[in-house]
Amino acid sequence: MQIKEAPATNHELREAINILGIETSCDETAAAIVADGKIIKSSIVASQDKLHEKYGGVVPEIASRAHIEKIYPIITEAIEQAQISKGDIDAIAVANQPGLTVALIVGVTAAKTLSFAWGKPLIAINHLHAHLQSALLAEEDLQLPAVALIVSGGHTCLYDYESPLEPKLLGSTIDDAAGEAFDKVAGILKLGYPGGPVIEEIAKKGNPEAIKFPRSMLGRDSLDFSFSGIKTAVLYYCHGQDMKGKNKVDSMSEQEIADIAASFEAAVVDVLVKKTKLAAEKIGAKTVLLGGGVAANSKLRGRLQEMCDSALPPKKLLVAPKQYCTDNAVMVASLGYYKFKAGLFADLTLEPKATG
Repeated sequence: MQIKEAPATNHELREAINILGIETSCDETAAAIVADGKIIKSSIVASQDKLHEKYGGVVPEIASRAHIEKIYPIITEAIEQAQISKGDIDAIAVANQPGLTVALIVGVTAAKTLSFAWGKPLIAINHLHAHLQSALLAEEDLQLPAVALIVSGGHTCLYDYESPLEPKLLGSTIDDAAGEAFDKVAGILKLGYPGGPVIEEIAKKGNPEAIKFPRSMLGRDSLDFSFSGIKTAVLYYCHGQDMKGKNKVDSMSEQEIADIAASFEAAVVDVLVKKTKLAAEKIGAKTVLLGGGVAANSKLRGRLQEMCDSALPPKKLLVAPKQYCTDNAVMVASLGYYKFKAGLFADLTLEPKATG
């Protein structure tokens, strides 16, 4: 997969539409410059993993304070790395939904301030729709219809993708998202935070068939997701059904913990793949898109590729590069380009929204 990241010539910079993207929906402070929706001029991301690690999850107030400290230095660095001036920026795109309100408000406030001060159009971006763009950065000939799976810490969704401006929601989680389940199970197993990468690594040494954790499908035709059941199943396995037993994790061998991690990962991936297959069959999809933080999981990528290859006719799988799976501003700026071309601008009354 070839993604254009080399700096453009001065001529290209003058001709291109340069979008400044800003992302603060959760615990990454990010800014990027993307030209014409595809050419990545810069991408700066400041992670807060260390700040939230001891809590086993994101603390909104801590996230907000970190965003306030980092937002303008990150934006400045993104512009400098892109080797352009503010005069070369055509619009400012910002994720204003969904996410943590106290985190979103930092990015939205910064974007509105710069829009007013620089006289640049403001573009409101749905964070989940932006994740879809991460899977399309290198694609020049998208075959439609396409089904898109977004799997992250806060969301698990399926979309009927018709265009960057019109993704239609097919199903979403009714409780815990897949990424949240990874974090919670990592906490139960005392593996650290964030849970996705550490569970994936430890699961490589485990037996995915060691424990038969539940696969919640919510009905034969449902495209919604539920991962609270498997999280609870892991908890009961470690503490006993009445939650009064001693935490067995303290006395488990590395192999036993690896088996739990592998069995948990296998169950989550099974549900994600089966739901995506069902959605693809329902809309007659030619292409499958995969994005979001959990899209970095190698087991999920491999199983979806197998699903696409075995379909009749085979489907094309487009997966976000791993560096653009987690929250970033490249995806915000990329989607911002298409909204810019469509003339879909926001005004300075723009507000953050927790849901979207």
